[in-house]
Amino acid sequence: MDTAMELDDFKSAWQALDARLARHDRLQLELLREHRLHQARRNLRPLHIGLLFQALLGIGLVLLGVACWKRNLDIPGLLAAGITLHAFGVLNIAFAGILTGLAAGIDLAAPVLAIQKRLRLLLRLQMLNSNLCGAPWWILWVVVVIGFAGLAPTPPAATTPAWIWISLGLGVVGTLATWAWAARAAGKPDSLHARIDDGTGGIRRSLHLLDDLENFERD
Repeated sequence: MDTAMELDDFKSAWQALDARLARHDRLQLELLREHRLHQARRNLRPLHIGLLFQALLGIGLVLLGVACWKRNLDIPGLLAAGITLHAFGVLNIAFAGILTGLAAGIDLAAPVLAIQKRLRLLLRLQMLNSNLCGAPWWILWVVVVIGFAGLAPTPPAATTPAWIWISLGLGVVGTLATWAWAARAAGKPDSLHARIDDGTGGIRRSLHLLDDLENFERD
């Protein structure tokens, strides 16, 4: 009888200890999750700031482009420059709005897999944004100069200065080289520094944090 009671007491104590350890593990997991998600949210702040400046830049380009092409409907070069700036500004605004909405809509209370899926979509779109709105600045700075020239009270000379053609040629080379580098870097999706100039650093760091959290939860 005493032996049976001792076994029952031992089982009860063991079950209580097991329950206490389980509660401790859940608490540790919750604390780790909260800490990692807080870091992930903080990592995305530079992206939000960058997208805000991109939207403001897009608005400026639209205003410059509209002013340029409206004043120069009879000058093909300036008309083309104004339309290009207008379209490029709209593109910048559109990408900034889409990415901001996507980043702000990430529910950090959702399961880790759902957050990872949203972050990977955000990463792909930001890489596309970098290639379409960032790399072309090799060329666009020249178009901006032409756009401001189109606002001058007196029309510029009919002949295009040689430096513009040279700058445009170098810009095309620079844009193509940047796209080639981006394509090469895209083959290293797990690298934190696959691209250090495309605004994806915070997203990549957040993904690594969540990957670690997923592995911890699985173990």
